Amino acid sequence: MVQKGYGWLLKEASRKYTEAVFAFVMQQVMPRTALRYTIELIPEDLKAGAMKRK
Repeated sequence: MVQKGYGWLLKEASRKYTEAVFAFVMQQVMPRTALRYTIELIPEDLKAGAMKRK
């Protein structure tokens, strides 16, 4: 539940602060569940970069 919660929070923040959220995600070690929620709204090219890192 916590992973989904902070994934949702980051997803909503990415609506306005896409680059900042992407930079944060790239610096963090996060579970796949949270990562998937976070990158839902991020553009495809950035999303692919975030998934490769994992």
